[in-house]
Amino acid sequence: MTVPKNVTPWASAALVLTALLTTGCAEDTDNDPRPAASSPSGTPHGYVEGAQEAAEQQARLLLNDPGSGDTRVLDLLTGKVHRTAKVPSALRLGTDGRFGYLHSADGTHVLDSGAWMVDHGDHVHYYSAAIRDVGELPVGRDAQVRSDVAVTAVTDEDGRTVLYDRGKLEKGDITSSLTLTGTHTGAVVPYEEHLLAFVDEGGTAQLVVLDRDGERVASPDVECEEPRGDAVTRRGVVLGCADGALLVRAQDGAFTAEKIPYDEGVPARERATGFRQRPGGDTLTAPAGKDAVWVLDVTERTWTRVETGPVVAANTAGEGSPLLVLESDGSLHGYDIATGKQTARTKTLLTGGERAGTDGRAPVIEVDRSRAYVNDPEGKTVFEIDYNDGLRVARSFDLDIEPVLMAETGR
Repeated sequence: MTVPKNVTPWASAALVLTALLTTGCAEDTDNDPRPAASSPSGTPHGYVEGAQEAAEQQARLLLNDPGSGDTRVLDLLTGKVHRTAKVPSALRLGTDGRFGYLHSADGTHVLDSGAWMVDHGDHVHYYSAAIRDVGELPVGRDAQVRSDVAVTAVTDEDGRTVLYDRGKLEKGDITSSLTLTGTHTGAVVPYEEHLLAFVDEGGTAQLVVLDRDGERVASPDVECEEPRGDAVTRRGVVLGCADGALLVRAQDGAFTAEKIPYDEGVPARERATGFRQRPGGDTLTAPAGKDAVWVLDVTERTWTRVETGPVVAANTAGEGSPLLVLESDGSLHGYDIATGKQTARTKTLLTGGERAGTDGRAPVIEVDRSRAYVNDPEGKTVFEIDYNDGLRVARSFDLDIEPVLMAETGR
């Protein structure tokens, strides 16, 4: 493994974050979701039993080789690689920021990465704990899992949704708390102590807001044809539709849904059906056909189509950062979102060059607040990219497995 001297790319921010943890957080109790009365005297603000709080992001990569089933957790602070249980024939890997969900035809394996953050709005807490295999969810390859701090909603391929107690899951106990009535189209998304879901009413997908007992409390009067894709942002939840997206927000106890339409009609093959973003970020990306990428600025409520080369994967940190596009030439390209012009390009990262990503083993781009990560399965390598420095390759991690599936946690 090649690791430059700057092993921790976030170290320069550590002193600032330490100050936030020791002073700013101590004064802020209004945003702490746990009642102050429940904390014993002397327990510090942000305390989590069994976890260690840190001054900097505890980022880790979950990696899986479906062929062998080998699964690893790469600690991005130390560069150490941890072995976990084999999960063969995994087809997808999702994450909610802490847990990894490895979906296969036989079930969904839950892996606790032992790294996460809690966002209190004006400050964050970073935590680390032991890495462990939690167990299996009784749902298969097409299941969709969405979480918040209290509940994990698991929707199977038939649209049935089961809620799991997040607190118990964090203790290694997979215990269902409620099965929702009826079926739902797409993922059920926990948001603002409620659940957002689509139900089929007369052949039309109707957006509904449910309480945590599964009772309908609101039905925003808005249409969303062929809902597909979702993302949680600081501005609200974005839900993909055939003609654009919905932005659902909670304000003063009421839920509103605002349409963000495409500027003109978009063919089905070019619509955004799955979003990638920096976690919590307000700038979303999605392929727009084979040779372009959609960028949705949630703050400005605008779609931008950026013409690129053949797209393997795309993502962005937003907020003035470049659009990152991994193209079929095996290189990572940077584009200015406003002008659509290419601003940077790496050397060829993917072993196999133009063949990369053509056999269903397409790499991904994971983005956090200072770095991006690209997996090269055939080359058994993960590259760390400084996207604010001309796409400089900051580090490379050589592995003993083919990292076909990758997801970042701790963000």
